[in-house]
Amino acid sequence: MDVTLLKKAIDEQMIEISKGKIDLRDDRTKQLWTVHLHSFLISKFTVTQDLYFQVMGENPSTFKGARRPVENVSWKDTAVFCNTLSQKLGFDRCYSFSEDCDHIRFDSTANGFRLPTEAEWEYACKAGTTGIRYGELDAVAWYKDNAQHTTHDVGGKEPNAWGLYDMLGNVWEWCSDLYDTEVYGSYRIFRGGGWCDHARSVMSTTRRRSHPKSFKIDDLGFRIAKNGIEGNITGSN
Repeated sequence: MDVTLLKKAIDEQMIEISKGKIDLRDDRTKQLWTVHLHSFLISKFTVTQDLYFQVMGENPSTFKGARRPVENVSWKDTAVFCNTLSQKLGFDRCYSFSEDCDHIRFDSTANGFRLPTEAEWEYACKAGTTGIRYGELDAVAWYKDNAQHTTHDVGGKEPNAWGLYDMLGNVWEWCSDLYDTEVYGSYRIFRGGGWCDHARSVMSTTRRRSHPKSFKIDDLGFRIAKNGIEGNITGSN
């Protein structure tokens, strides 16, 4: 894709989210904490197979379709995508890492594309709501009871109040953050639930994690984010 067209396509997807704060909870450890957020940009859709192919020249997905979310990507794959997209559009890379992913550096000051932190993700998902979902489940999400054992084109369900689609269901979404380094080492977080999950897992508060290099599955994708005009973000690296 021509760089001008790629930039236009990305610009049309990015939605600015105003600064705020979010209370997070880990059901495993019963830990509660509050994160204060600067403004940031986040894409209204998960990254599609078409966009992934335009940037990376390949499509690893199990369920093929240009407008379906890309899946079967590791956390490292998503970070490489973000770096590559940033370079193509003239921005600084946010990630650098060793081949084994044991040493990962996240530059919170970089102006390039990145994964959302999980605090940003949950804040954007809830869109000012206080419940476990931003709408009635069948109206907003593809999950086990309605997905017919496959992913679906992005944008097929109702968006949340901030215009973000498929924050719940269809595919889980990788986030930038480490989970618990003392217990899980380099494991990274993913959120949101997927097409094969029961309703109890498709909630804005559900947290899961896995290895950043080796874990890939057909119900796990990602969406991109970017710093807002305020600059640095708050989150773990």
